[in-house]
Amino acid sequence: SEILFLFQGYQGMVDGGDNIVEVSWESVSSILQVGGTVIGSARCKSFRTREGRLQAAHNLVQRGITNLCVIGGDGSLTGANLFREEWSGLLEELAQEGKIDEEAVKKYAYLNIVGMVGSIDNDFCGTDMTIGTDSALHRIIEVVDAIMTTAQSHQRTFVLEVMGRHCGYLALVSALACGADWVFIPEYPPEEGWEDSMCVKLSENRARKKRLNIIIVAEGAIDCHNKPITSEKVKDLVVQRLGFDTRVTILGHVQRGGTPSAFDRILASRMGVEAVLALLEATPATPACVVSLSGNQAVRLPLMECVQMTQEVQKAMDEGRFLEAVRLRGRSFENNLNTYKLLSHKKPDAELPTTNFNVAVLNVGAPAAGMNAAVRAAVRVGITEGHKMFAVIDGFEGFARGKIKEISWGDVGGWTGQGGSILGTKRTLPAKYLEKIADQMRTNNINALMVIGGFEAYLGLLELSAAREKYDEFCVPMVMVPATVSNNVPGSDFSIGADTALNTITDTCDRIKQSASGTKRRVFIIETMGGYCGYLANMGALAAGADAAYIFEEQFDIRELQANVEHLTEKMKTSIQRGLVLRNENCNENYTTDFIYQLYSEEGKGVFDCRKNVLGHMQQGGAPSPFDRNFGTKISAKAMQWISKKLTETYRKGKVFANTDDSVCLLGMRRRNLVFQPVAELKTETDFVHRIPKEQWWLKLRPLMKILAKYKTSYDVSDSGQLEHVAMHTPKEVETGAI
Repeated sequence: SEILFLFQGYQGMVDGGDNIVEVSWESVSSILQVGGTVIGSARCKSFRTREGRLQAAHNLVQRGITNLCVIGGDGSLTGANLFREEWSGLLEELAQEGKIDEEAVKKYAYLNIVGMVGSIDNDFCGTDMTIGTDSALHRIIEVVDAIMTTAQSHQRTFVLEVMGRHCGYLALVSALACGADWVFIPEYPPEEGWEDSMCVKLSENRARKKRLNIIIVAEGAIDCHNKPITSEKVKDLVVQRLGFDTRVTILGHVQRGGTPSAFDRILASRMGVEAVLALLEATPATPACVVSLSGNQAVRLPLMECVQMTQEVQKAMDEGRFLEAVRLRGRSFENNLNTYKLLSHKKPDAELPTTNFNVAVLNVGAPAAGMNAAVRAAVRVGITEGHKMFAVIDGFEGFARGKIKEISWGDVGGWTGQGGSILGTKRTLPAKYLEKIADQMRTNNINALMVIGGFEAYLGLLELSAAREKYDEFCVPMVMVPATVSNNVPGSDFSIGADTALNTITDTCDRIKQSASGTKRRVFIIETMGGYCGYLANMGALAAGADAAYIFEEQFDIRELQANVEHLTEKMKTSIQRGLVLRNENCNENYTTDFIYQLYSEEGKGVFDCRKNVLGHMQQGGAPSPFDRNFGTKISAKAMQWISKKLTETYRKGKVFANTDDSVCLLGMRRRNLVFQPVAELKTETDFVHRIPKEQWWLKLRPLMKILAKYKTSYDVSDSGQLEHVAMHTPKEVETGAI
């Protein structure tokens, strides 16, 4: 089928001519890592008029176009919806004016439209994440991290203004991701007298020796009387009332710029496939739809319903029905807001309940970015729920040695943005220290355990639950939150740290590709981490636009290697003279990175030369990405609430006693929900030899990578999104766990 680009958005559709261009495979090469849009975009006044749309319809019919894929924000998608509704009328009018014949009216009677939401402020209802939001968060967090270092040195207050005229998503999530002291968003204006409470909070923080105050303001922030709250107003207030040295930083268009994050590249690639499938399956009877992601599941939603709901939010805000506005934004937004409120303001000790329960938190396995955010959330939610929180240093090994201390609200301040594991983490399993760990649990009277870590954490909980017969100390609620760059823990689609690692791999691949474009005809072979799990290699390849990815889960032989070499030889004849191949560290014990490098070098003689690169431990390091900070914060807060619930359920005759399978759980993201699963039940889903789950959702995306690298292969459409309605959730549902 013929694929065409419409340059300059609706303006190009109205102007026609050379704005409508056929696209070749090569013409879209290398645009994956380019920010913004290569086909341009323009706000178009004339498309808002019927004459403009008439002209656009004429241009489309002349080129025989009846399928449109529109990527844009709510304005563009509302326009698309109207255009589709008017289509038959527009054709009739063109026929009456003699611009097209009756034959054309019949032939092009139906216009199919599918929308993808590309908007950095995530303001479109019905979608958890719009394309571009994650990249905008990356820009904001980079700035906040940089500001934090100067603010720490100078004891300053910073007021940061982020984009979002009508939607506070960016402000809210960045506040959550950097632990800001205060956030102003249009959907949730502060109560009367907020000026006093904010100043009290800021001065308390100073008294607690917190050298840094960060206040985030969405550009559309308002008070409860719908009057704007500007960043200047907030600054003046702090200066007048407290005399603090205060600076305003307006991020502006920095947020739209830069290269897309790994999450956005994968999201957009998945959505692109969904959009094509939706267009191919469209009939005159199906409504125009929007493809989006709900949790980790692709869905299709009627465009009209999403547009109506988005307008409802604005209406609710204009009329001062703010709780309604938050609810209409969807469960993901509401969850972010509730988590922020829970973690940012400590209630006075007098107002906190006391449960007399002691809960210990530990990190197990290799370090993963976002572990600290998870520890912070656990500690603060635990304190809010009235428990005493204990931190264990250096995993199970440290536990056995008695490295355990009480940890307070203030101790975890500023942890969200720190990479690695501040508590320290070890791979050691508890089996050889059972007696000592039981002693420590008895001495410190530990009533529940929260383990944040990778595959070892999962094995560790299995060992502890098996030891319950012998040691009563282990008959307490235990929960695990998956955190490992490898993303190889059964029971969860994602694990904390994998997104950060993926961004590191993607950034490195981008740089390597750039170095290759200077030298021409060069193929790079890059080795990624992950143990036997191919998640990083596969998703990294998808995000970096690689030509092949070798993984353990999909066996390959010499014939496949040969085919890949031939494929690259063909590619070198085109204008794209470089190749990129990713290899998981354990994909095959004989076809090592060196072997593949030597094979490619020999077979490519005279056509291309080769270089290899082992990424190594840089994949575990670095500041956590916005996704990992938020995922870590939210999943951990939810795990802590589960612990509180289990503690009350299992408290009998003055002590906690829990010995059933459902009191040792792993909290994971499964498709659309966060679910607690007994570790005992996950055993059947695990390949213990290779330390991976037996079934992995991302393997379904493998053909997508191959198709995008120009291999002929079939794509399984059974998992594609089905049309469903925009759900209006009741507040109760929030607990079911949107991320």
